[in-house]
Amino acid sequence: MDKIKVGIIGATGFAGAELVRILAGHKNAKITVLTSRQYVGVNFDKIYPAMQGIISLKCEEYNQRTVEKADIFFLALPHQISMEIAPQFVAQGKKVIDLSADFRFTEVDTYEKYYQSHKAKHLLKEAVYGLSEVYTYKIKKARLIGNPGCYPTSALLPLIPILKTKLIRPETIIIDSKSGVSGAGRSLSLTNQYCSVAESFKAYKVASHRHSPEIEEILQQEAGPSASITFVPHLIPMSRGMETTIYADLTDSRIEERHILSNLLSYYKDRYFIRICKDRVPDTLAVRGTNFCDIGVKIDKKNNRLILLSVIDNLVKGAAGQAVQNMNLMLGLDERIGLDNVGYAV
Repeated sequence: MDKIKVGIIGATGFAGAELVRILAGHKNAKITVLTSRQYVGVNFDKIYPAMQGIISLKCEEYNQRTVEKADIFFLALPHQISMEIAPQFVAQGKKVIDLSADFRFTEVDTYEKYYQSHKAKHLLKEAVYGLSEVYTYKIKKARLIGNPGCYPTSALLPLIPILKTKLIRPETIIIDSKSGVSGAGRSLSLTNQYCSVAESFKAYKVASHRHSPEIEEILQQEAGPSASITFVPHLIPMSRGMETTIYADLTDSRIEERHILSNLLSYYKDRYFIRICKDRVPDTLAVRGTNFCDIGVKIDKKNNRLILLSVIDNLVKGAAGQAVQNMNLMLGLDERIGLDNVGYAV
């Protein structure tokens, strides 16, 4: 088959560069256009030397003709910018996977409460939330995907199967997440420079992070309006990786770990990128550079509380990898293509 032409809008940020890295090894895709506001006219491998000899395509400025240069576009852009250009691609029959928050919400009021006024409201009802293993069939039929955030991906994948079978009380969920510094993006700031991060471990945006409403909206769609969360993100001194620990009260004191494991194994049966850890605690090192999500289970019997643990690479399963997985689903390809690399041993 002819290779699908792929464009990456905003190719020089961390998520965009990760898309380039992954798609460079995708046997059914050819990158035909890379855009960047900061590096117009610069070869991509001059910006990221790791791509020398692999991708030397020049970065372009986005303009009206960009839409003609590919069949499917990834928008690796800040919030608000995606909503301004996505309608142009959709109107011309292109498939779009947006990595910002602009098309993650069904309810426009929720988006506007936590972000800004939405300029493409007519597309919100059509956009599909791209949690690959949960909304597979909708994704296959979609032309516009709102790719999930990294924190929501790490929390929703372990939670949704458990909530759907009413094993936990949906109003008791506490989500404690830790992210590597790349989650803050490539733009320099005082919070992500070396001296602020090295030898440091801190919470931020406690009970006010904008991923909270994203997680809650999906949980309420799956488990009803009583689903509610307390979410606390943390920044840890490593470049990439994410660990999420979730606490929730069990609905019945007779529930055991084997019941939770059975539930997860059944829900994610034959889903390659979800690995249920029956005899180990999930470790970010085991998923570094991969599209895997590893999930572990423990029960605190004394307090009748379930503890779920999940790890992902925030730039892969939490961003670019899941976006490529969604592209594969949209195009009717094996979802593993371009993503079946093995993690690092050390």
